[in-house]
Amino acid sequence: MSVFSNLFGSSEKQDNSNSKINWILLTELGQLNEIISVSNEQAVVIFKHSTRCIVSRTALKQFENEFDAATFQVNVSMYFLDLLAHRDISNEIASRFGVHHQSPQLLLIKGGKSVYDVSHSDIDAGELKTKVYSIFIIF
Repeated sequence: MSVFSNLFGSSEKQDNSNSKINWILLTELGQLNEIISVSNEQAVVIFKHSTRCIVSRTALKQFENEFDAATFQVNVSMYFLDLLAHRDISNEIASRFGVHHQSPQLLLIKGGKSVYDVSHSDIDAGELKTKVYSIFIIF
């Protein structure tokens, strides 16, 4: 892999066997209906990533390093979107969930609605955990 590929990533999600996250690749518009349905029962997270952006790569790596699925007391489905390869899905996410497009961006979905979204350096695994607890355990 070239230096630029290491820095910016390829257009496809690389093998991430070192990741603590079991990503579900978001590659089809129909999966948004699945996300909405699943979000009625459990937390759903969408991570929108630009494979050509060093800021996005840094945010993704930091998030993956900090994320610890074992500490979540509720089930969380983790979806990963390569927004350069699937810009149509990214646009539909903005439309369906009423969020302004950002990259990188993390959304937490409950009941078919985005109840939390952050982007860039505000993406934080600890803060996500706090939001999941406050939204899914208290209610």
